[in-house]
Amino acid sequence: MVCGGFTCSKNALCSLNVVYMLVGLLLIGVAAWGKGFGIVSSIHIIGGVIAVGFFLLLIAIVGLIGAVHHHQVMLFFYMVILFIVFLFQFGVSCSCLAMNEGQQETLLNSTWGMMSNKTKGDLETKLNCCGLFNSTLNRVQFDADLAICTADCKPKGNCLTCGEKMLDHASEALRILGGVGLFFSFTEILGVWLAMRYRNQKDPRANPSAFL
Repeated sequence: MVCGGFTCSKNALCSLNVVYMLVGLLLIGVAAWGKGFGIVSSIHIIGGVIAVGFFLLLIAIVGLIGAVHHHQVMLFFYMVILFIVFLFQFGVSCSCLAMNEGQQETLLNSTWGMMSNKTKGDLETKLNCCGLFNSTLNRVQFDADLAICTADCKPKGNCLTCGEKMLDHASEALRILGGVGLFFSFTEILGVWLAMRYRNQKDPRANPSAFL
């Protein structure tokens, strides 16, 4: 049977959804590992990663069941949801790739403002830095962060700001994140195309008079 046949489309769609399931489980596992080892203590960050992993896992299960049973309704909703995810992920990935240093600094400022003191303290200890940016606009916030900073560098008086350290690697991290996200978003388009093609194919084992 050629690759465009019913069985090939079914196997390809099943394989793609198994990959999505593994990625979803990986996201959940990484979030749990980060929480367990104290790398990230913010429940909002952990909850966000777990929610993304669980959502991807749920979509993959729906797609897998729909592919195995050639279920028209499941495949339809799978296509619609996966296409919406593609649009969102494509936009975020392009934004990551297009973000300049000024925009990165603005993003860090807004994210830092939403963090709890405990999360900031964990980050300062891990990166061995104090505060985010020592600038005129952020003077009050920086002084407050410096007062409660417990990083090893503080007694020596040679601490860099966390913003400087993060910006050193932010561009590279955003390129990697944007590139991986962009690549993965095109696999979602492949999933939509496979589901649409498979949904419109006739099951050779079905009753010839059955309505599909």
